[in-house]
Amino acid sequence: MSKVAVVTGGASGMGLAICEQLAARGDRVAILDLSADAASTAAQAITGSGGTAIGVAADVSDRPAVDAALAAVREEFGPVEIMVTSAGLDAFERFTDITLDAWQRMLAVNLTGTFNCIQSAVPDMLEGKWGRIVTISSSSAQSGAKRMAHYVASKGGVIGLTKALALEYAAHGITVNTIPPGFILTPMVRRAEDKGDLPDVELIARQTPVRRPGTPQDIAAACVFLCSEEAGYITGQCLNVNGGWYL
Repeated sequence: MSKVAVVTGGASGMGLAICEQLAARGDRVAILDLSADAASTAAQAITGSGGTAIGVAADVSDRPAVDAALAAVREEFGPVEIMVTSAGLDAFERFTDITLDAWQRMLAVNLTGTFNCIQSAVPDMLEGKWGRIVTISSSSAQSGAKRMAHYVASKGGVIGLTKALALEYAAHGITVNTIPPGFILTPMVRRAEDKGDLPDVELIARQTPVRRPGTPQDIAAACVFLCSEEAGYITGQCLNVNGGWYL
């Protein structure tokens, strides 16, 4: 049965792949993205392929903007049943170089943004007695990462928030899980490689147990499963999609 799904950061990378796969199974997908043009373009592409999607602009760190975006989704599609929080920000800086503004911005997007989107959607799920929430965290929150203290802290918070909400809403038909991606070949990774913040991606791929980088579609496949009826007994879990790295 078709569900109403909201995916933040849905216009590119992992978020876009998640939107495409949710739409392919018949869900009505709202693509939330900081860029209105990118969200609209992604929605048009999905619609052109036979899916149902709309693009909505929102900065996830701005709660009134999130609430307005979800109101627009409800008007177009109905109550929100699936929330995937894929919007995120990364940065590479030595700990002593991280400014308070940079620290606060990282938390605002990655952690508070996740809080904003989930809290805005949960009333619909409680009303419908069914919901699927999937957060996109990071394997670096489990292993740590040099020069990414603010990013690691924000994504660690996402994992903790996921586990807390899973317990709070388990009796209401709402599951809450997180996917901490490993090394996934996305535009964000390519930008980091180009700036010298990451080693050559082919070198990292050779060191990965499965001998390849992950793809956005790998993350999307796991996410779509967690958003399914069949995954109703899975909640509070970290589903590591990382090519076999032991954490």
